[in-house]
Amino acid sequence: MRVRPQTGLEIDGFTLGEMLHKGGFATIWEVTHPDHPGPMVMKVPTILDGDDGPTIVGFEVEQMILPRLTGPHVPRVVASGDFARMPYLVTERLPGASLHGLFDTAPLPVADVVVLGRRMAAMVHALHGQHVIHLDLKPANLMARAGGELVAIDFGLARHDQLPDLLAEEFAIPMGTYPYIAPEQFLRQRDDLRSDIFALGAMLYQLATGRLPFGQPERLRGVRRRLWRDPEPPRALNPEIPAWLQEIILRALEVDPADRTQTAAQMLFDLEHPDQVELTHRARKERRDGLWTVARRRWRMSRLRGFAPPPPLIAAQASRAPVLMAAVDLSPDMESLSERILQAVRDQLAVRPGARVACVNVIRTHRIGIDMATDEAGNHIHIARLVALKAWGAQLGLPEGRVTFTVLDGPDPAAVLIEHAGRIRADHVLMGARAHSATRRYLGSVSSQVVAEAHCSVTIVRIPAAG
Repeated sequence: MRVRPQTGLEIDGFTLGEMLHKGGFATIWEVTHPDHPGPMVMKVPTILDGDDGPTIVGFEVEQMILPRLTGPHVPRVVASGDFARMPYLVTERLPGASLHGLFDTAPLPVADVVVLGRRMAAMVHALHGQHVIHLDLKPANLMARAGGELVAIDFGLARHDQLPDLLAEEFAIPMGTYPYIAPEQFLRQRDDLRSDIFALGAMLYQLATGRLPFGQPERLRGVRRRLWRDPEPPRALNPEIPAWLQEIILRALEVDPADRTQTAAQMLFDLEHPDQVELTHRARKERRDGLWTVARRRWRMSRLRGFAPPPPLIAAQASRAPVLMAAVDLSPDMESLSERILQAVRDQLAVRPGARVACVNVIRTHRIGIDMATDEAGNHIHIARLVALKAWGAQLGLPEGRVTFTVLDGPDPAAVLIEHAGRIRADHVLMGARAHSATRRYLGSVSSQVVAEAHCSVTIVRIPAAG
């Protein structure tokens, strides 16, 4: 039975105290542990009895990425718990609150904007140096240490260039906080570190002018406009902003990543050496681009499906490892078949030792009507399947970066598997087939449809017929 967080709860030696924050996707609790001195907090995802796929996957992403990061610009991880009882992530407790309140007091004096901009750029440079793109930089996700270093929190949408991108593999919608999301994120590109540069530019704009460069769109339609519409020049809103600072801000907010400042290190250098900033037409702008310029840009973007591939992150892998997708039926009567699929995966790994394994299970949903999120015992079905899938995949003995676990859902399991195999660029699919029957012969089966329509090799595993 899944445990829910509450004051006084003890789990894995941690005792929950006061709830410090309640957000839309997680709650933050004060915790103590006899073996871990010092102030700590526990983050617990808010999993309701509904469609919590993005919340579950986002929390898995954070559990996977944050422990790999070090340095003053990330919170130190103490422990984590899986979904078998209660998912959680315990980190050091940082002093104070996020910078959200400070941004609410904008516009700030130019000198303060520059100082804070340097600290933000230094933080982002440190993250990028550890192979991570945050992809959700915003005031609420920034905190400060006593020594002044900024700390990035909430890595639920982040991308690590040496780990599988679970969010891209499971979801085909843009993800991010709309006032700060970069144009390429709207186009579902999650592998460009310059997306964080765009967010830095949006926050600098906000600090300097007291406004958001693109307002606060509530729908993706409003985000889409930034593919062709430029923001009001900062100096038109606050004449005290120097031309060199407007140059830095507008360069970071360019639509095409190729036209932006290319690294956080370069932005940091510019903020520290304003006399060396090369001034272009951006520094002289007094109003937004005219209708003709916007129309040409909109026409170009209507024909453009994406931007040029970004340069690789530092030390990015030179080539992509092959992906083996194992579709596993976790039904109790399919235990023998799942064991044979496990052995088939092991056989494939013997000849492709560098391959990554994507373990997948599908929950069949109804075509019409409301699907139940919990079973008769009150267990969350998605989480129960995820726990069982992880237990199955753990038998492979692969390190964290080489195995992923995904629970999908849909009325047509074959279509779901085929789409997912294409999304993760699977090189080989391994799945089981149930016993022969007249119904399966005439109506077809999931396995036969996957064999017919998948764009990669497919191995079907069967249990030998008796006799």
